[in-house]
Amino acid sequence: MIRFRVPILILFVILAGASGYFTTQLKFSFDFEQFFPEGDEDLTFFRDFIDNFEADDNFMLVALVRKEGVFDSTFLSKVHRFTLDAREIPFVEESQSLTKFSYPLKTPFAVTSIPVIHLKDPTRYAADRERILADERFAHNFINDDATTLMVYLKTASSMSLADSEEHMQALSALVASLDFPEVHYMGRPYFQRELVNMQKREITFSAIVSGLLVGLIMFLLFRRPWGIIVSLVSIGLGLLLFLGFLGAAGRELNAISALYPVLMIIVGTSDVIHIMSKYIDELKKGASREDAIRTTIREIGMATLLTSLTTAIGFATLLTSKVIPIRDFGINAAIGVIIAYLTVLCFTTAVLSFFRTEQIIKLGRGQAFWEKFLEKIYQFTLHRSRAITVGSGLLVLICAWGISRITTNYNIINNMPNGAPITADFKFFEKELSGFRPLEFAIFTQGDYKATDYPVLKEMDKLETYLHQFPYIQAIGSVTAIYKSLNQMHANNRVDAYKLPETEAEYQRYRRLADQVPNLQLNVLVNETQDKARITSRILDIGADTIKAFGQRTDAWILNNIDQEVINVKRTGTGLIIDKNAEYIRRSLLIGLGMAVLMVSALMALLFKNGRMLLISIVPNLLPLLLAGALLGFLGIELEAGVSIVFAVIFGIAVDDSIHFLSKFKLARLKGLPVEEAIHLTFQETGKAIVLTSIILFFGFLVMLFSVHPPSVTIGLLISLTLLSAVVADLLLLPLLIRWLIKD
Repeated sequence: MIRFRVPILILFVILAGASGYFTTQLKFSFDFEQFFPEGDEDLTFFRDFIDNFEADDNFMLVALVRKEGVFDSTFLSKVHRFTLDAREIPFVEESQSLTKFSYPLKTPFAVTSIPVIHLKDPTRYAADRERILADERFAHNFINDDATTLMVYLKTASSMSLADSEEHMQALSALVASLDFPEVHYMGRPYFQRELVNMQKREITFSAIVSGLLVGLIMFLLFRRPWGIIVSLVSIGLGLLLFLGFLGAAGRELNAISALYPVLMIIVGTSDVIHIMSKYIDELKKGASREDAIRTTIREIGMATLLTSLTTAIGFATLLTSKVIPIRDFGINAAIGVIIAYLTVLCFTTAVLSFFRTEQIIKLGRGQAFWEKFLEKIYQFTLHRSRAITVGSGLLVLICAWGISRITTNYNIINNMPNGAPITADFKFFEKELSGFRPLEFAIFTQGDYKATDYPVLKEMDKLETYLHQFPYIQAIGSVTAIYKSLNQMHANNRVDAYKLPETEAEYQRYRRLADQVPNLQLNVLVNETQDKARITSRILDIGADTIKAFGQRTDAWILNNIDQEVINVKRTGTGLIIDKNAEYIRRSLLIGLGMAVLMVSALMALLFKNGRMLLISIVPNLLPLLLAGALLGFLGIELEAGVSIVFAVIFGIAVDDSIHFLSKFKLARLKGLPVEEAIHLTFQETGKAIVLTSIILFFGFLVMLFSVHPPSVTIGLLISLTLLSAVVADLLLLPLLIRWLIKD
């Protein structure tokens, strides 16, 4: 190994340079479509639906606030100017606000119109206000209840990229700033993309810096020699750089859960470095030469570390069972990252270590005596308190089962929004004052020879709209029926209560000739070209995925019992529905993935130990952290959603590492002819310190994520930290017990 160290170091210098370049090519993305469950029949239907019409999230909503009330001539003039000028913003296809709306008006000579708001006649503002707030088309949609906010709707191009969104938002912000509105709130796809990608960049940078500082502090306390600290930090940093370089070179995009990568790579790299360096130092202290110490380290710890890396990679690879693309991408990227970290430590770290003696790497002192006493106490506790450990473990399993039964998937969008960020405040504003953000769509299929604008079809659609109006969390309901309701209202001198479909088909046929005056754009959005499909659009407040699912099931039952199926068929669809289905797939893929992980890790353990009892010993303690993670979700009221679901893969993949190191050392001790009890004792003395230290680093490393502004990242950090701490306790207490019960001299 020593004779190859210089070529190895030269190779890593070249790889580091290339990785540095490719790291600058990293791409960031955030798109709701990423979280659609691939292969789902509802997703296939939705994509066909938007091909017939258009996407349900191609909009930007701009809320313009005036606390004293919006019915002020100066303010309304600004809103009108903004509405008109917004059409020149890149990727805006149409703009609409109350200042542009008008009511149709029938005169003896022709059909004309009157404005919804008489901009140039303030004396009519009071009457305009009263009429607008009583109109279901406008209330909660274009104006809030107390008339302090006007909403401007901007129809944008479909499938805007991140670059498109940034260009759009820059122009929009400039226009808003030029008109000096007192308070503005945004909501829409371009805004989400820009803000959440910026959050990803901040999170990745922050987590890398804080994790690096934490590891630096731990390495200082552990080695207290400059070269020991430098070697460990450079090894860990190099692994992270090579990983990011790989992502850049492979064109892998970073998404909403990418902030975990720096923490993960630093923590996994730290664990490998500590095990390798600890073994190398132990061999030097025994009097071995540097070459022999490196050879022994690679043979004993290198193999154990390879197995721990494989099991960790397997844990992440189980995420490939998910139907959600960002989860799958995270799983494969993290698995590759673990292997990169292992190869870096095995090759680079050992090559560098071979240049140093013990006293150059670590400062020897009273710390060693502390660890010997501490580990001796734990060993004695397992020897004399086996009944207490057994009973305690049983009670813990029962408590965990209770906690798991309390898990909910009723997650909200707001729980995934960054804490304290403007986008979160804007989201809450739209939820409270207007009609929210989540689209809810109903696809209408005409039956037989009926067309979407036939009177019987409109009557059935109106039934559904009337049903939806009874739910306060459903707002901004619209369909082709609005055209004929408006014409009926026009013939009744625009009375508010006349906004409804004509009573008879004869009346409807008279109005239909006037419908040609409605702009084609509106019809194209609401009815397809062959008029055998239509849509009812709406928005639903962020009331929780499970609550929305229950509402959907209740609505489907109502449709079946109250809508004439010989006239139309109705199917719920929309972005919100597809994303909410993730909850079902998460539960299913979580169990499948974990089952596969347990089987694959078991197979590795069987190959390593070639003993059924040792296989059982290695798996049992690592199921407890999984149970504890599930229990914490239930007791803390944390919703099980896409981001949180990766916790279980991380926990199982990393938790099993300590078991492998413990049992590998035990096996080596047994091969040297030691009795079972002496082998356990020796394992505590030689492996216990590294296991405890790496677990402490894992605990504090993931705890860094508590400082994140992204709530799922905080949850992930808390769960992983606590459960990995429980994993080391389970390893040190349960492994000796299981060995004594199942392995005899």
